[in-house]
Amino acid sequence: MDHRTDVKQHDHHHHHEHDLDHPEHHGHTHEVQPQLRAQRPTREQLSHIKGWGADLDRANRPGVPMERTPPRYTPADIAEPVPQAQKVEVLVSTERPGITQVFGTVQPPSGLSGMLRRAAFAMTENDIRRWMVLLLADRVNVVEGVVEDLAHGHVPNILGEMGIKSEWQHNKQGLVKKAAIAGAIGAAAWYLMKRRDERY
Repeated sequence: MDHRTDVKQHDHHHHHEHDLDHPEHHGHTHEVQPQLRAQRPTREQLSHIKGWGADLDRANRPGVPMERTPPRYTPADIAEPVPQAQKVEVLVSTERPGITQVFGTVQPPSGLSGMLRRAAFAMTENDIRRWMVLLLADRVNVVEGVVEDLAHGHVPNILGEMGIKSEWQHNKQGLVKKAAIAGAIGAAAWYLMKRRDERY
C-alpha cells in the first residue's frame, strides 16, 4: 500500500525539522545499542519474501479498493528516512532482526521490572511464559513507582489514582460489588490461614 511512500516523502521534505534525527543536538554522539541497528535488514535483503513490500502486483494488494486513483507520485530516488536516534535501551522481540526506525523512549527498562522484561523479551512471542512475565513486570513496576514516590517525599494518592472517587460518583453499585468481592477473598484467605495455624 502507498502509505509507506507518504511517510517517506514527508520525512524527506521535513527531516531537518526533527531533533530526533540529529542526536548531536542532545549531546549524544553514539547509539546505545548499535548492534540492533546493524542487524536490521535492507529492503533488498527482504525482497525475496513473497508478498513483502508496498510494490506488490495490484491484484494482490488488500487495500486496492481504497487506493487513490491516480496513485500518489513518489520519486524513485527518494532517500531513506533518517532513523530515530537511540539514547536509551530498547527491548526487541526475538522475532525481529533489529530495531525499528521509530520507537518509544518514555519508560526504558530499569530496576526489578526491567530485569523481568529483559527475561521476557528473550523468549519467543508464542511462549505463554513471556506474557506472564510481562504481566508480572507491570505489577512490579507499580510497586516500584510507589516506592520511588515515597523516596522523594511524595505520598501517592493510591485510591484517587485508582479512580475510587469517580467510581463512587458514577458507578456506586459496581464499586460496592468490587469491595464485596475483595472483602470475601480477604476473609477466605484469613480463614484458611487461621485453620492452617490451628492444625500446626
